[in-house]
Amino acid sequence: MDSLTQVLKAYGDAWCEVDAEKRRALLEIAWADDGLYQDPGSEARGRDSLHALIGRVLARFPGGRIELTSGVDAHHDRIRFAWRMVMADGTVPIQGIDCGRVGADGRLTEIIGFFGAQPPEV
Repeated sequence: MDSLTQVLKAYGDAWCEVDAEKRRALLEIAWADDGLYQDPGSEARGRDSLHALIGRVLARFPGGRIELTSGVDAHHDRIRFAWRMVMADGTVPIQGIDCGRVGADGRLTEIIGFFGAQPPEV
């Protein structure tokens, strides 16, 4: 398993981890100290802020888990991948695509998320 795969696994696992200390340990592996996370409704700057945001999301969607629905496309320091949240009953309340950056140390420095399917061409 290469380092990008390990980092993305830790990042994805952090989005599923309800235990705050375990989630923090996963983010230590995956997330830069000053990383930026943005999605249509949220922004987190820094590891502590992302840790708290994930906790709020998990409280809002109890039993939900994030699954990758694509491989990871990468070039230079950029990545993109698709994902979905799956609830215990199998429903999918949200899905999207994330684009991001990987720092020199291999940890994520930025994730910009988009929800839902891509808009139709005009």
